[in-house]
Amino acid sequence: MKSNIRDIILRIIEFREITGISIDEMAEYLHITSEQYRAYENGDADIPASMLCEIAHKFNVDLSLLLTGKDTKMHIFSVTRKNQGVIVNRRKEYKYENLAFNLTHKKAEPFIVTVDPREDGTRPSDNSHLGQEFIYVLEGVLKVYINNNEIILNEGDSMFFDSTYEHAMEALEGKKAKFLDLLV
Repeated sequence: MKSNIRDIILRIIEFREITGISIDEMAEYLHITSEQYRAYENGDADIPASMLCEIAHKFNVDLSLLLTGKDTKMHIFSVTRKNQGVIVNRRKEYKYENLAFNLTHKKAEPFIVTVDPREDGTRPSDNSHLGQEFIYVLEGVLKVYINNNEIILNEGDSMFFDSTYEHAMEALEGKKAKFLDLLV
């Protein structure tokens, strides 16, 4: 199942308007400027996955409802078969597959993230968000930039970090990298 960022944005706007929450209130809740929040709603800036989680929390809905427009159904467990997660097309640098899109009341959001190698040689853009993040490299070599550090992770390596610090990931050696990403 694929989820288009424009559809996600339209659902966010609809929820915000239905709940009577202003752009300024959303920005304050998310600890960002009103201009940054407007850029998200206008589609001028990429919305970090963790920010989508915070937005869903503000509206008291599961992230799945924002991603797919469908409410979650599973209360005890969720099984996602290989390559059957919800694909979220939101940033050109990363491809996200949500692995627990149909479980209600999750305390964390698990994704498989694929990073293609950069052809232009520039550093990927940083992002930061509330919470913590755990990554486990499944395939390839990944460089993680965080708080003026550069860490190289190979297949089987993992990293747990405070995601309020600016961070970015880059695939190395001219090959894609794939990792399990758990947003807490």
